[in-house]
Amino acid sequence: MTTAVVVGAGPNGLAAAALLAREGLEVTVLEAAEEIGGGTRSFEAILPGLLHDHCSAIHPMAVTSPALRSLGLERHGLRWRQPEIDCVHPLDDGTAGVLFRSVAETATGLGVDGARYRALVEPSVRRWDMLAPDVMGPLLRIPAHPLPLARFGLPTVLPASALARLFRTPQARALWAGVAAHSFRPLSDPFSSAIGLGILTAGHAAGWAVAEGGSHSIARGMAAVLAEHGGAIHTGVRITDRRQLPPADVTLLDLDPGQVARLYGDRLPARVSAAYRRFRRGPGAFKLDLAVEGGVPWTDERARRAGTVHLGGPLAEVAFTEKEVTEGRMPERPFVLVGQQYLADPARSVGDVHPVWTYAHVPYGYEGDATESILRQLERFAPGVRERIVGRHLTRPADFAAANPNFAGGDILTGAKTVPQLLLGARPALDPYATSLPGVFLCSAATPPGPGAHGMCGAGAAASALRHLGARASWQGGRPASRRGTARPPWPAPRESRT
Repeated sequence: MTTAVVVGAGPNGLAAAALLAREGLEVTVLEAAEEIGGGTRSFEAILPGLLHDHCSAIHPMAVTSPALRSLGLERHGLRWRQPEIDCVHPLDDGTAGVLFRSVAETATGLGVDGARYRALVEPSVRRWDMLAPDVMGPLLRIPAHPLPLARFGLPTVLPASALARLFRTPQARALWAGVAAHSFRPLSDPFSSAIGLGILTAGHAAGWAVAEGGSHSIARGMAAVLAEHGGAIHTGVRITDRRQLPPADVTLLDLDPGQVARLYGDRLPARVSAAYRRFRRGPGAFKLDLAVEGGVPWTDERARRAGTVHLGGPLAEVAFTEKEVTEGRMPERPFVLVGQQYLADPARSVGDVHPVWTYAHVPYGYEGDATESILRQLERFAPGVRERIVGRHLTRPADFAAANPNFAGGDILTGAKTVPQLLLGARPALDPYATSLPGVFLCSAATPPGPGAHGMCGAGAAASALRHLGARASWQGGRPASRRGTARPPWPAPRESRT
């Protein structure tokens, strides 16, 4: 039987493994941590039963992901839950930019900017099911729908600060700035509109959903598909040398490029090794999970119904803070994302105590304590919130890196979204998943389309692996040919997977 080894059980490694297993390969996943999921893990750290997501929490791209839809995770318990309001960006004067799932409702709330907002996003929202495979795939290929893709793609080349000039009101400009800031890049950079427009379009198509029971439900669903097709996951197996890997027809690596360079050493061609070693990292995240009695007392009532709240003030302030953290300076008022997943998934709460998920953008490798900066931003738009906090849990940049080496320096996007890395991944190549080693592929968020729980990086790498095997995925009309059998794995008898 044709064999595959996947190193790393984050959402991309699991997606690749499940898709390959479904195509008839014998798949083994090796995960260094004691628990699968990577950035999609969930935990109880403050109160028993109070559920927090570790990293990835709000999933507009995952809901419409062709990979996840193809796997049918709903058969294995995955349920998407929607908040009443997707996102609110409050301002100091008591107003806010408000994002609803409905384009029309969002446009109405934006007043004089409504018509321009509709013109920007509505055509692509209507075609999102058709566009998603092209938008969420590698750039250097012939798209299935070139004209609609061009209509979506043209505004993405603009700096987010330039696209903001489309709007006249501070509310619309701030709302756009907050969404664009998900890229962890200066808003003045070319293509800094790309991630924001992708989030907006997918979100209007499917909502800023959360996974019922925590983001780990996404990982558990993929693990269940893998098991259904005979695949195996071994946790607590840290691979630091290529000689630890069992023989396989294909090997897929849910690792950042630097780890791949260290793993394979001089087996990699010099140009590839050099590209992987100079792969640029982005700013970090400092996360503060809170247990809040009665919820956050936002000044803007709509924020009390929103799954996501962006704390960054007006456009100019967001642009300034994102530039500061990219250049290695900690701003006094960092951009803060707040997740209120319990509004869509009430079972995450314990009575009237609710889990509130926050993180601030900080410089790469930041060693300070951003707790007070986050709390001040919360108090700025929700006076009195401190008195409601009954527990807190910190995740510093170093903690992110310790739990997941792909998040070195707290860089939870697995690499800076500079123009080359955003468009091409870890190195310029026709196949961004190929490492140049026969049968070895990169499938982490360092490859297109980048970070998120959508699994599309893993799907792209799985498709490349199947082409290498002379097969095509079943969603492309074929099945792989059987090759040689498996060899006995060289690691000690593994522990059972904890999913």
